[in-house]
Amino acid sequence: MTPSHTRISKAVIPAAGLGTRFLPATKATPKEMLPVVDKPAIQYVVEEAAAAGLLDVLMVTGRNKRPLEDHFDRNYELEEALHRKGDESRLARVQESSDLATMHYVRQGNPRGLGHAVLCAAPHVGDQPFAVLLGDDLIDPRDPLLQRMIEVQEEHGGSVIALMEVDPAQIHLYGCAAAAPTGDDDVVKVSDLVEKPDQAEAPSNLAIIGRYVLDPAVFEVLRKTEPGRGGEIQLTDALQALAADPSLGGPVHGVVFKGRRYDTGDRGDYLRAIVRLACEREDLGPDFRAWLRSYVTEEM
Repeated sequence: MTPSHTRISKAVIPAAGLGTRFLPATKATPKEMLPVVDKPAIQYVVEEAAAAGLLDVLMVTGRNKRPLEDHFDRNYELEEALHRKGDESRLARVQESSDLATMHYVRQGNPRGLGHAVLCAAPHVGDQPFAVLLGDDLIDPRDPLLQRMIEVQEEHGGSVIALMEVDPAQIHLYGCAAAAPTGDDDVVKVSDLVEKPDQAEAPSNLAIIGRYVLDPAVFEVLRKTEPGRGGEIQLTDALQALAADPSLGGPVHGVVFKGRRYDTGDRGDYLRAIVRLACEREDLGPDFRAWLRSYVTEEM
């Protein structure tokens, strides 16, 4: 367990971004509310937190993000209408989002980067370890990455980041970790982190993906972290300081994830995520796969 023997129960989801890559769709609709098949992307993320036992969820939002709060709230008029129609199936699906977890919200008034968004969570989180889940990364529920990260944090203390091997030519799109193996095949000890390095300067092909389990010591480091790449306060810079000096708040470990991940932050990957998830649905998959085979055959 961690030094405080506190079971992790809180998750933080930064959701204050403007979603400029998806304009004009995100002009009036938060990017987190864009549907992936028939659920908004953000619901998959909250479901992942809840499945890992994190039932206290703080969402860091910004202007024009009210639909996020509405989605996870009750809609009594809609529920009553579905109940009167006897449409219990749709009623259950509507109620599902409001029953997932206890939701809290805080505004990131001035969007100054991921590190600043995490720092906004300090009053809510307090002095216990917590998880951070980024909404652009959807992790398949059959591959419980977050639960594994919590186990590693409980064993080693400090902070844990999710890593994935990528093509070296793509490493400039990610934060990158220098790491050494441990006694567990899927766990590494992190010694350095670099935000979006050039391929020639990258210490490895281990890219940081959007899941973190953090020691609360990260807040004090973030308060002292100067703006970095892009003029923003980078969470990677704070984690780099923790990795370089474990006395600040414990070591930094990484879980190397080899499971299924869907990236909804890029338009092409967003479309691929929808196709993959639709193909795997029991209610949609058989007919959709048949149509997709026919379409590809005719077009190609």
